[in-house]
Amino acid sequence: MPPEVVHQPPAATRPLVDEFRLGLDAPICLTWELTYACNLSCSHCLSSSGRRDPRELSTEECFAVVDELQRLQVFYVNLGGGEPMLRPDFFPIVEYAIDHQVGVKFSTNGTFLDRDAARRLAAMDYLDVQISLDGATAAVNDAVRGAGAHRASLQAMEHLADAGFGAFKVSVVVTRENVDELDDLRALAESFGAQLRVTRLRPSGRGADTWDRLRPTQAQQRQLYDWLLGRDDVLTGDSFFHLSAFGEALPGLNLCGAGRVVCLIDPVGDVYACPFVIHDEFLAGNVRDPGGFTDVWRSSELFASLREPGSEGACTSCGSYDACQGGCMASKFFVGLDLDDPDPECVLGNAEELLDRVGAGVGAHGAPVPRPTADHSRPGVAVPSPVTLRPTRRTRP
Repeated sequence: MPPEVVHQPPAATRPLVDEFRLGLDAPICLTWELTYACNLSCSHCLSSSGRRDPRELSTEECFAVVDELQRLQVFYVNLGGGEPMLRPDFFPIVEYAIDHQVGVKFSTNGTFLDRDAARRLAAMDYLDVQISLDGATAAVNDAVRGAGAHRASLQAMEHLADAGFGAFKVSVVVTRENVDELDDLRALAESFGAQLRVTRLRPSGRGADTWDRLRPTQAQQRQLYDWLLGRDDVLTGDSFFHLSAFGEALPGLNLCGAGRVVCLIDPVGDVYACPFVIHDEFLAGNVRDPGGFTDVWRSSELFASLREPGSEGACTSCGSYDACQGGCMASKFFVGLDLDDPDPECVLGNAEELLDRVGAGVGAHGAPVPRPTADHSRPGVAVPSPVTLRPTRRTRP
């Protein structure tokens, strides 16, 4: 008998999420870290930022990247760092992107967002601003982000509100210490005419050393899930699809988009599959290579492998796999689990036995626990410690 032929339905009839799994001709959006320079030393910083890398892309090279993104019809870029406003050419890069039909969202700790900057930003179209804040109170926020960070964030919010910017975002990384403040954080954002955006803590960058102490407990994971259900006024950026195993799926794609619909460009032009896996194993190429970003996105062997149908691995027998898709690749990688293992924060407790095997730099399967490829932390600058270090209780929901 001839071999069986498997026919793929035409793209027009396939569910949109399947299109995303297979990868697109261009990313919908991408994260672009403009610099590793930062005036803060947040204990969960995904890129271990602090010191500027002398190999940073020049202004003209940044313009060339924008030109490529325009040709690829990328919807928008998430500009970050480090602190992107520390680049002297920050405004020229933002204005160039907007003038070339590439929308911009940028994240800032607010320190350099003064009245003049706020008015300049408010005059732009196709621009969104995210102010980072990890606590409704200074005590909670500054224990993670550093002394004075809470005050700087609120001052930046005041400047944006006074300038008539509109509904900017207040971006919160959910931790064990601030999960009880979510109502207060939402109210705080609304008091400035802003919208709350919550994201997941990952063990990336400096977060690799603080994740186990700062990550929400199992009970808090359930608390967060219940809080997010039906809350259409709060953005999540698909951070919490692992929580969908509790029951009703949270809004969003509920899948890992690494190398399929998103990726990261770092300050020196390296392209990684995901903003949370800055590691050589997930390095796809560099925008300075022949063919630039376009060739990396369309021809990278790494991205091609991520777009292939994957194995459900250890999650095969779990009835919640369709809801959580096995969870976050970065979270697994940097705690020493294999990519087909359950998410380390699996709300059904399926990763607990594996996590119990991790210790002293050795992963669950005997290989060394990966470390982030580079550390840009400033020497002599103390990294804030969590407010309190309560032990995680691994109680099943």
